[in-house]
Amino acid sequence: MTDPDEILEELASLPTMAHPTASASGEAVALYYDVTGRNELHVLDVETGELERWSDGEVPRNARWFLAWDADGDRVFFHQDDAGDEQNDLYAMSRDGEIEPVVAMDGQVVIHDVGGDGETLLVGSNRDGQMNLYRHDFPSGETSKVTEYDRAVWGSHLSPACDRIAYATNETDDFDNRDVYVANVDGSEPRNLEIGAVGAEASPADWGPDGDRLLVSDNTDDLGRAGVYDLRTDEVTWYGEGEWDEHGIAFLPDGDRVLVGRARGALAVPVVYDLETGDGRELDVPDGVATFGAQYTGTVTLADGRVVFQHTTPTRRPELLAYDLETDEYETLLEAEYGPFDPEDFADAEHLTFESDGVPETPARAVDHEPYEELEIGALLYDSGVRPSPLIVNPHGGPRARDTKSFDLYTQVLVSRGFSVLQVNYRGSTGRGREFVEKLIDDWGGAEQGDVASAAEHVIESRDWIDDERVVVFGGSYGGYSAYWQMVQYPDLYDGGVAWIGLTDLEEQYENTMPHYRVELMEKYLGTPEENPELYAERSPSTHVENLEAPLLLVHGVTDSRVPVSQARTFRDALEEAGYEAGEGGDFEYRELGEEGHASSDQAQKLRMFQLLDDFLERRVGTEAPATADD
Repeated sequence: MTDPDEILEELASLPTMAHPTASASGEAVALYYDVTGRNELHVLDVETGELERWSDGEVPRNARWFLAWDADGDRVFFHQDDAGDEQNDLYAMSRDGEIEPVVAMDGQVVIHDVGGDGETLLVGSNRDGQMNLYRHDFPSGETSKVTEYDRAVWGSHLSPACDRIAYATNETDDFDNRDVYVANVDGSEPRNLEIGAVGAEASPADWGPDGDRLLVSDNTDDLGRAGVYDLRTDEVTWYGEGEWDEHGIAFLPDGDRVLVGRARGALAVPVVYDLETGDGRELDVPDGVATFGAQYTGTVTLADGRVVFQHTTPTRRPELLAYDLETDEYETLLEAEYGPFDPEDFADAEHLTFESDGVPETPARAVDHEPYEELEIGALLYDSGVRPSPLIVNPHGGPRARDTKSFDLYTQVLVSRGFSVLQVNYRGSTGRGREFVEKLIDDWGGAEQGDVASAAEHVIESRDWIDDERVVVFGGSYGGYSAYWQMVQYPDLYDGGVAWIGLTDLEEQYENTMPHYRVELMEKYLGTPEENPELYAERSPSTHVENLEAPLLLVHGVTDSRVPVSQARTFRDALEEAGYEAGEGGDFEYRELGEEGHASSDQAQKLRMFQLLDDFLERRVGTEAPATADD
């Protein structure tokens, strides 16, 4: 297959599963799957292997939000929004396709937990401003507010008897702090378990089957750790050797073991700890990334006791595995679809490291920085095989996230078009502990952006097959902020840029994003615009538009509630006021995406973005090396 349009269409139409979630009985797994060309709710019968489609266009096109089963396994709850705006209401769907509204409130509604009593549903909502906790009672149909905190409430879980809740929030003066609370199911008598140090982050992961223990996570000692808190003695037992960043996922049904997630380099590895001996072992799966539906709600085990999770590698698309803890063997319950491709057709990821002090050799045009602490920075490099190869520098979003050895469709699209791709786990990324994450506080647009530019310099210098005259930065969300910032801070490094759903004016973003993002992201990292007006202005890409020297494509969804489309419009307007010309032959290009919010997994919408990227890169950069005077 050599036709570019056909390749993009085939890649966009590869069927993808999302959010596989086992029922309480472990007999079925609900998941989103777009094998028909549109995202639909499917249910897999574990015993027969039959995959049944329940929905017919009633669920969202974009599979961003996860699913949850009711207690009896008769219905599946899903989040429904309007054209990707994430202002969710909750619905339930039964096997016969019957749809029933469950919880509808202003703002965003998110499922936290489903009670085993069949009567209780726990949700989070920012209806009254901040993200707080609500209890929905199925018999009466009433939804009541159970917490009233100024800071967001995260990760709440119902006890097995549904008489108590565990959740995380922060009532201290230390903005970086997060504590675990236990309260009655109506929110009364909340008690801070005081896990870890003030300033660290603790969170509950699961109740033990006896209702007297909690699986918790905490990063007091820098690297994340998982432990079991005994509510009878108010003592916590921690597991692991402290070598890797870890977090709790779930108790196993026997109550004697827990499942934990481990960040090992660029991998995400499942680990089982024996609570009596403290011994832990990694599950024997290929190096890659394992994700569990129970990190939101549900169970991690099937009826026969096997652990169920999604697994992927850089060259293997997501598939659903069932792992036998007794034999250390696994079965693939739902294989990945490859269409006309094979795993060998996709580029693998090389994990590399380099030293960075946050100040690259490339001159800074917007803000000068003194050298920061020198740190080892990790990155992933995908080699397209083209010689010489143009390079896409692709910073991740979040910023509290990381790039891993998992299948990334956007990366493979870019590789298929001849671009090698570099992903950078700059300071502030996860998987390296609390201290590494907190390097980004009060410094957006600082050392982390220097790490990104230094990574590009490192690869250009160490791989003589990279074409240093065809280097492009492309990112979405906080990666979109990075793309904007790289273009105005280090214009000498780049020959083009694509900024997708990115931040450009930090004060405007603070005023217009959702309340929990305003407080738990903007304010946590930067303070308020009133407290730090100079920082907000200085680190806004729109302040420095006059530094733009290479072609830039601005792309934004019009229904985005996380990063409103006004962010792209502000940067566009600032460019025009500075005398830059828009259009295919101009200094920048601008595109708003209708019926789309903060990115989308919908096949048609993905294809639209692929085509925008491909067209811009082909016209402005190209995969063929430009001719020289000696040619």
